[in-house]
Amino acid sequence: MEPRFLLLSDVATELNVSDSQVYHMVRSGELPAIKIGGRGQWRVERARLEEYIQRKYAETAEWVRGNPLAERDPE
Repeated sequence: MEPRFLLLSDVATELNVSDSQVYHMVRSGELPAIKIGGRGQWRVERARLEEYIQRKYAETAEWVRGNPLAERDPE
């Protein structure tokens, strides 16, 4: 069974980005997370990570629709 909550380093591994990039996404509110424990360690719920990924797919698809590839000149 997969854990419900992930460390920021686990999220970074899942997204293939750096720990600092994930920290920035969390601190900016782009990726929902919670602080737990006496030291206030960040955790990201797996379901929120999956929602984030789906949202990014939708945003990317919208961007692609608005920015089609330029036609190449025949050589």
